[in-house]
Amino acid sequence: MQTRRSFLTQIAATAAVTTVAAPFIRAQTKTGSASLITGTGAHTYEVIHDWLAEPQGLVWGDTHGLAQDSQGLIYVAHTVHATSMRPESVIVYDAKGKFVRAFGEEFRSGAHGLGVRKEGRNEFLYHCDTARCKVVKTTLTGEVVWTAGYPMANPAYNAKPVRFIPTNVAFAPNGEVFIGDGYGSSRMLRYSIDGKFINEVSQPGKGDQELSGPHGQYVDPRGKEPVLVIADRTNRRLQTYTLGGQHLRTIKDDTKLREPCHFDVRGDLMVCPDLDSQVCLLDKDYKVVAQLGDGIEENGKRGSRRGQSRAEFTPGKFITPHGAIFLNNGDILVAEWLPIGRITLLRKIA
Repeated sequence: MQTRRSFLTQIAATAAVTTVAAPFIRAQTKTGSASLITGTGAHTYEVIHDWLAEPQGLVWGDTHGLAQDSQGLIYVAHTVHATSMRPESVIVYDAKGKFVRAFGEEFRSGAHGLGVRKEGRNEFLYHCDTARCKVVKTTLTGEVVWTAGYPMANPAYNAKPVRFIPTNVAFAPNGEVFIGDGYGSSRMLRYSIDGKFINEVSQPGKGDQELSGPHGQYVDPRGKEPVLVIADRTNRRLQTYTLGGQHLRTIKDDTKLREPCHFDVRGDLMVCPDLDSQVCLLDKDYKVVAQLGDGIEENGKRGSRRGQSRAEFTPGKFITPHGAIFLNNGDILVAEWLPIGRITLLRKIA
């Protein structure tokens, strides 16, 4: 029978001849203290759990969405725990992780996807509210600009009442916004910069050009032309489309990319939080080049671990990565779908 030690030895030997990063290891810092390391080669990171702590009086709910503006401020969207004395669902930190401000009581229980975009001289936040079933555009301090609710202008929703529960947004270079109805009717919708429905990109289903649980999406600028890449999560795959809605590719790799949630891009790399216990890095061809903090060996039944305490979590391993972004300095910030929340910093060290 293969022991856990021999299994890990086998993995380490395999990692030496593959481009996919290995699980975490413990290493010594320059000060002699132990740190958690995940990845290999050019994709090596120090794992710092709970890098962002709640301000006094507030208790994390499910930590869902992340964004960083051009000035370095970091925004965290969470549902707010039932025991929290404070009601704000959007918590703001500076680039070093110091609490700055909080707002968004109205998004309590529904705060989900969060995106930031610069439009002209100003920057705006786009909130996906899964409780009130709407997308809300606000200033960086929470003043509402517009709200997109049930899409009556879309015949697919107007013909008969169906669920609309938006999960994430993506931004086109021309100002348009793609809204994924990830928890509702599994449709990808296209809107104008002022929140008006334009058309539908894809319909629900399991075949090519169809979606089931389009949880996140991103306009990927890394190729000759920007493309819309969609985390077709329930189908356990990615799909790409032109910005006009033409299907390009279906990408599936169950061994390395299991339940993709969302995306962010820095340079040639795309980061993808995977709800099935890992954070993946993808190259321009959407091939997985690193699996960071992969907790599947310890995880087993992911759902059962949501109820564990901090002390029961496995250091250096993820449970349910839900959101991830590249910070302005190249580090990666990860938010997990946990009822007690967790924000982990992956500090790049190679």
